[in-house]
Amino acid sequence: RLTLKVTDLGLHAIGRADLREIARPILRSLVGEVNEAASLGVLDGADILYIERVRAGLTRIGVDIRIGTTIPSFWSTIGEAMLAYLPPAELSRVLALKPRPGGFPHKPMMHDEIDKSLQNVRDNGYALRDSYFGSGLRVLAVPVLDVDNYPLAAVSVAVPQMQVTPKEFRANALDAVQRAARDIARAIQASGAVSAIA
Repeated sequence: RLTLKVTDLGLHAIGRADLREIARPILRSLVGEVNEAASLGVLDGADILYIERVRAGLTRIGVDIRIGTTIPSFWSTIGEAMLAYLPPAELSRVLALKPRPGGFPHKPMMHDEIDKSLQNVRDNGYALRDSYFGSGLRVLAVPVLDVDNYPLAAVSVAVPQMQVTPKEFRANALDAVQRAARDIARAIQASGAVSAIA
């Protein structure tokens, strides 16, 4: 017998489809500006679910993250950007959940290591670090915040580590990624899709 859970899943799918439609042109513009791969992810239980990704040209860099890929949130730069802005009780709940099994190995992390990383994101307003996947990528992510500073999603761009230093990457990409995150937040608010993707 079908239950309300099916309706809930359907509404979440519709909300994410709407968010993809909202975000795609903004991510395309971002890629044109920074000439790197750009992604949008949302929190899905203990994981980050990638719901949109745009690459610069035909370039393929690092791990093959596709739409629908999930990564443990505390092990993802997008995840760090979102977790840092969760209310404390919700953050504790998410970190207590088990990530879903998948193709990406889970890197063991201590709570003090996670806390330090998230505080750094709060202090700076973005996450910037080398990928934990050993893929040679450097990733910068900015949360998409609603009017109450709640993280609805996060936008990231990635670049090969050998191409730029962290300082150069931040100088070249941060303003554009922050602008993209603000544009997506405004578009979500205007569309009224926020309740469907929470």
